[in-house]
Amino acid sequence: MGAPSRIQIQQVWPLLDCGRYPVRRTVGEELRLSATIFADGHDVVRAALCVRRAGARRWLEIELQPLGNDRYEAAFTPDALGDWQLTVVAWVDRWASWRHELEHKHAAGQVDLSSELLEGAALLGRTTAAAGGTPPLTVEEALDPAFAPTLPRESETALARPLPLAVDPELARVGAWYELFPRSWGGLKGVEKILPDLAALGFDVVYLPPIHPIGTTQRKGPNNALVAGPGDPGSPWAIGGPEGGHTAVHPQLGTLADLERLATRARERGIEIALDFAIQCSPDHPWLVEHPEWFHRRPDGTLKYAENPPKQYQDIYNLNFQCADHEALWAALRDVVLFWIERGIRVFRVDNPHTKPVAFWEWLLADVRARHPDTIFLAEAFTRPALMATLAKCGFNQSYTYFTWRNTKAELVEYLRQLTTGELVECYRPNFFANTPDILHEVLQEGGRPAFEARLVLAATLSPTYGIYSGFENCEHVPLRPGSEEYLDSEKYQVRERRLDGVLLPLVARLNRLRRECAPLRQLRDLTFLETEDEHLIAYAKQAAGETVIVCVNLDPHAAHEGVADVPEQLGLPPTFRVRDALDDATYTWTTGRNYLRLDPAVRQAHVFRVEEVAS
Repeated sequence: MGAPSRIQIQQVWPLLDCGRYPVRRTVGEELRLSATIFADGHDVVRAALCVRRAGARRWLEIELQPLGNDRYEAAFTPDALGDWQLTVVAWVDRWASWRHELEHKHAAGQVDLSSELLEGAALLGRTTAAAGGTPPLTVEEALDPAFAPTLPRESETALARPLPLAVDPELARVGAWYELFPRSWGGLKGVEKILPDLAALGFDVVYLPPIHPIGTTQRKGPNNALVAGPGDPGSPWAIGGPEGGHTAVHPQLGTLADLERLATRARERGIEIALDFAIQCSPDHPWLVEHPEWFHRRPDGTLKYAENPPKQYQDIYNLNFQCADHEALWAALRDVVLFWIERGIRVFRVDNPHTKPVAFWEWLLADVRARHPDTIFLAEAFTRPALMATLAKCGFNQSYTYFTWRNTKAELVEYLRQLTTGELVECYRPNFFANTPDILHEVLQEGGRPAFEARLVLAATLSPTYGIYSGFENCEHVPLRPGSEEYLDSEKYQVRERRLDGVLLPLVARLNRLRRECAPLRQLRDLTFLETEDEHLIAYAKQAAGETVIVCVNLDPHAAHEGVADVPEQLGLPPTFRVRDALDDATYTWTTGRNYLRLDPAVRQAHVFRVEEVAS
């Protein structure tokens, strides 16, 4: 056994739970890895970041560059989907260490360096003088910067085990989502007809709530009424009926062929269709007969319906993930996902994943991605922060967030700092849905169009991924009752006649076009909040690829506010520069330092500035 290594590799970053979970990136997104690396004494240490696709035999080495104080860093940009491995290798550079010592002695005026030169010559394998009696190595040759022989690595050390890296499609990181109920648009063929308009608006994903047959037993009526009328369609989340379960399409929406055609036509226009993966069943689902052992039963033998107090879902039964036949249940659910993938679906919005075991998701997501690494899973998990983060670690590409409940300046600043720093930013990708069929926040109920504009601008510019549920563009704001976040006459329980004619659609189109053009809005990390001296005004800068965007929003939909946007020197902008408002093309001269700001709901609710050039 050889001597223990002299090298220490510490504080590797990014690292999730000591390497248990993979750091996440998308194809073409840079990963910067850093580590503290040192050896005893004064020897020169070199190190490399080594990367490879999982299963590959050869590593690609990227030399780590010193940052000072024994800290090193290297950058790597993955070019393929799937699982990767990373490790850090470090070693003593014997030649550089010897030459470093020689330089010090030579600079100090030491005349007799013959012993040192013989040592250097021995490193090179020169054991005798050359012909004519010349020494095997001279000071001039040794100190020549161009002379850098490659010697065997001494005390080479690597991490105890490789670290995982998961590489996802770019759509997992950047995208604009639009949610709609197909039954309100004429079924799947009706959705296909509006694809050109959705593409023109700049949406990347069209998300459909469950498209499966709906049960009739305990079917809910309008506004979640316990008794449904003869013509009431029921909630799409009450999945399953005589026509089939999770792998069937509701006959009133169309056929499997219609769904496949919709997915194909959407992809031709740069849009992905996202399906809802809701793991629950109506009392009429075929599994109740075929696999009764998969369901929760009370001691008296009755089935237990779903509840989220004070909400009750008498039309839905949950599955029992701990049942004796759980392996078959897990496999059946995995097969549901594979069924839809085979029909052209690559994006899934997962309903309430936090109510299912993390171990189940680790297994299912890994199994599916091993076959289809281009799949994307969005977690609809409004739950405890630790559980939301764990779902991201175990494989969910995106997650819903608390954004809808963060409305004051202090709340937004604190929440974005949580999302853009520390461990969370390495795995958790927030999807800032401004509203959902279940969430109509008080701000939208009471703030009118200015509130909708403010929330839209915030969602579209703070996060690389955001979404709206149809009706948002029409400023729909009437709640079921005072104090409720549910909509009156919710589409969850009745059909609405929808059209793409909302007053906010021009603003949606401008923001989505800007997001596609502007690199700063396609990333989350580089975000700087600016001082405004008014609690109702929020301002922030985002920078990437040499571009800067400055966003200013009035958070008060009822009154005008004035203040400043203080541009700090750390942004690296010139003393005076020109900005263009992407919302109306107006130009202004700004400076590093204080800039007067006034936003009036009667005129404008926000600025979205692109820094163009130095002002003359």
